[in-house]
Amino acid sequence: MTEDQQRAFGQRVKEFRKAACLDQQSLAARLGKSASWMSQVERGLIPVRNLDLLHDLANQLGVSLIKLEPSLPAADPEEPSMPPPANDLDGARLLISGHPALDALLPDAGGGDERPTSVADLTESVDAAWELAHRSEFAELTAELQTLVPALERAVRTYTGAERLASLRLLARTYQALSAAFARQNEADAAWVAAERAIGAAEASGQPLEVFAGIFRLAHAFVRLKHLDQAEHAASTALQTLRDHLADRSARPEESSILGSLHLVLALTHSRAGRRTKAKAAIEAARRVALSMEGDRNDFGLEFGPTNVEIQAVATSVEHGDAGEAIDIGQELDPSCLSSERQARLLMYLSRAYLQRRQTQEAQDCLLRAEELAPEMLHSHTDARATIRELLLISGDSAPAELVELADRAGAEAS
Repeated sequence: MTEDQQRAFGQRVKEFRKAACLDQQSLAARLGKSASWMSQVERGLIPVRNLDLLHDLANQLGVSLIKLEPSLPAADPEEPSMPPPANDLDGARLLISGHPALDALLPDAGGGDERPTSVADLTESVDAAWELAHRSEFAELTAELQTLVPALERAVRTYTGAERLASLRLLARTYQALSAAFARQNEADAAWVAAERAIGAAEASGQPLEVFAGIFRLAHAFVRLKHLDQAEHAASTALQTLRDHLADRSARPEESSILGSLHLVLALTHSRAGRRTKAKAAIEAARRVALSMEGDRNDFGLEFGPTNVEIQAVATSVEHGDAGEAIDIGQELDPSCLSSERQARLLMYLSRAYLQRRQTQEAQDCLLRAEELAPEMLHSHTDARATIRELLLISGDSAPAELVELADRAGAEAS
């Protein structure tokens, strides 16, 4: 997009915004951006190349994408649009729709004397579910949960005493894994439901830190839904409560994992709201917590530690358009101690940074490496698919075969 095209685009945005009776601040808030960003777009100072953002902007303005940006290739009316990729968590979504264990309330006429699964077997299954979640193997996770969730829900309604408390904690962990998976596939409403169930089970189990971990998942769901005020409220109140609790002593490692993770979700919230200074301050706060720990940990499935903080720093820099800073940080990281999902996510962030600098080969290489690590996550992630489409648009007819094939696998053909 040339400078003249940027100015023309900005003028169209301004005209459509006024026609929709929106001010800059209101429109920016709907997009998860700042009023300053909106002003710079309308003045032609900032280009908008992200296709998903362009779609969102057109929807908020009530105009078609082509009317907003005529330079985009028009869809062929004779060619049916590509359907979205199959969601491997559709079965899990059905699983949390309604009551999870009705047969425990009203057993069948045969008596319903089925014994609950042993706590040892349930623990093994929950550990396996978390492994699948960390690897972003969503189809296998859904299959695992089809029997695990009902078994856990029956166990907490059948067992008593210590076995019931153990089952409740396992249930909280399972719903946290499910919430994390839903958030990664942009199923934010389902992530919200799963997080709420995790919080309820954790409190009933007498594990308050598990409750705080559930609030972390809940805040992520709010961010995905663009309910940034709710995300900030959930994370900041949990953070302050934990700080007050630790006022007279040092945090234990698992408490530090919660503290640092809440700082990171606040950084994400501020970043999406266009609050650059607050986002960087939250990253610094998380960095201080991480430096007080002995390396990376995985308490409550959070994978918090120095490496994960820097991955979030890369994401924040990309969000603010600081591609050089993102690349400098990312290139110094060795994320091999983290899950394949976190490793792939770093590569996905770096691909966006390279794209911002128009280093298309490096961006493509990062995406292909990320696909090797976590194909299901990459194929379903909104930002990854947008990056693929932008690379296709930039490459045009000379798009490399590897990129075209990747776009086909991710259902991210340029349109």
